[in-house]
Amino acid sequence: MMQEKKHVHLNLARIKKDGEMFEVDVDPDLAIKYKKNPASIDIREVLRVENIFKDAQKGLVASGKRMEEFFGTDETLEVAAYIIKNGEIQVSADYRNQLREMKRKRIISIIHQNGIDPRTKAPHPAQRIEAAFEEAKVRVDENRSAEDQVQHIVDQLRKVLPISFSKKQIWMHIPAQFATKSQGIVRSMGSIVKESRNIDGSWEVTVEIPGGLQEEFFDKLNNLTKGMIETRILKE
Repeated sequence: MMQEKKHVHLNLARIKKDGEMFEVDVDPDLAIKYKKNPASIDIREVLRVENIFKDAQKGLVASGKRMEEFFGTDETLEVAAYIIKNGEIQVSADYRNQLREMKRKRIISIIHQNGIDPRTKAPHPAQRIEAAFEEAKVRVDENRSAEDQVQHIVDQLRKVLPISFSKKQIWMHIPAQFATKSQGIVRSMGSIVKESRNIDGSWEVTVEIPGGLQEEFFDKLNNLTKGMIETRILKE
């Protein structure tokens, strides 16, 4: 009796060139980090196997001649770097489920720490929030950060669970060179109360955010602006 071949679940970065596939087996977290900022990590750490495949599931290695034709080199690390930076990162269903569960727990923790029942002013137990997730059929997006999803999910939960969030109003002055890039973070994590562009291109903005997101909010903006940001908490 022939034994059934076990299907291996791989996390791959892949790119197609003229109908031909090139794949590398990667650590998904590190691959995503490398794709965003190649200088932040050594490509060798990203790769699980230092091979370029034409079909990683079958273990079929790509031809060096074909790599030379398409990438101008058959050097494995150079081709792998190109694939990760310019191709698509595919992850296994198991990994997606783990990521989704991790973010679900983080969101529940944020809501538990910051959300209260407006009728009693008491915090909701984590178990009650979990039950509301099920009742409201909330779906967590594994491709977005937990913090970016909190407000949308709270809006869904309010259909079955009364929730109020503590809010903080923060004034910020962001230098011109970071003004455009910082808008994505500010608008996804809070609500703009007031904003203006100065003559020098800098951005002054007052934003309202959930109180429990303050640390994450400042961390993201400080990382983006290299700490070149002025802030002042106006209202707690």
